[in-house]
Amino acid sequence: MRVAGVQHDICWEDRESTLAHVEPMVAAAAAGGARLVVLTEMFAVGFTPHAERVAEAPDGPTTEWLAARARAHDIWLCGSVPVLPPGAERPFNRLVLAGPRGELASYDKVHPFRYAGEDRRFASGSERAVTVDVDGTRTTLTVCYDLRFADQYWQAAPATDLYVVAANWPAARRHHWRSLLVARAIEDQAYVVGVNRVGTGGKESYAGDSCVVDPWGEVLAQAAGIETVVSAEVDPAVVARVREEYPFMADR
Repeated sequence: MRVAGVQHDICWEDRESTLAHVEPMVAAAAAGGARLVVLTEMFAVGFTPHAERVAEAPDGPTTEWLAARARAHDIWLCGSVPVLPPGAERPFNRLVLAGPRGELASYDKVHPFRYAGEDRRFASGSERAVTVDVDGTRTTLTVCYDLRFADQYWQAAPATDLYVVAANWPAARRHHWRSLLVARAIEDQAYVVGVNRVGTGGKESYAGDSCVVDPWGEVLAQAAGIETVVSAEVDPAVVARVREEYPFMADR
């Protein structure tokens, strides 16, 4: 299966402009043969501290956009959305995965980024592992700061071929981003696709560094600090073979 990460800039707190900007990049990824296309964290509005300005209902315009584009391009498409369910006091940073036949799955970010005050504006998800069969590839959804918590990835590893990491990871800590993506792949003997934004938002700058890493920790594809699409083939049979030949997880 070919997976693609859309490394894009974001129009700050401007959903409509960002969706229009990103749409041709999604179309290009689909035209290039990608079956799973990954956008960034809070991809339509940016990692804003003003949750009240951007939060939407679970069936709101951004989720509808993801579902419509997935159907139109016959792909799986995901990105994180600030979602405020009915009756909730705070929104969730929700990674929404839309499928080509109307499938819809979601994962609420378990680890809000306390350093930036995300924990005061967003609720923490309660489900640590959401894994979806994407064209025969067992795909586990995670968001940005989750990447620092290896135990979450370890828990999901036996049922995971591919981890998705949608992020707004600041350039100041880009070395951590690149290192942790490779570490999660090596530890869990699985593919990792990490997709990070570029440009500036709020007070932060973002360097991109989106990549696809294989179960050996080898980087199959990577991007520099520009808007682009990064893609590579992922194969569940490779995951199974690596784990059979080197059964490291059995010793945990």
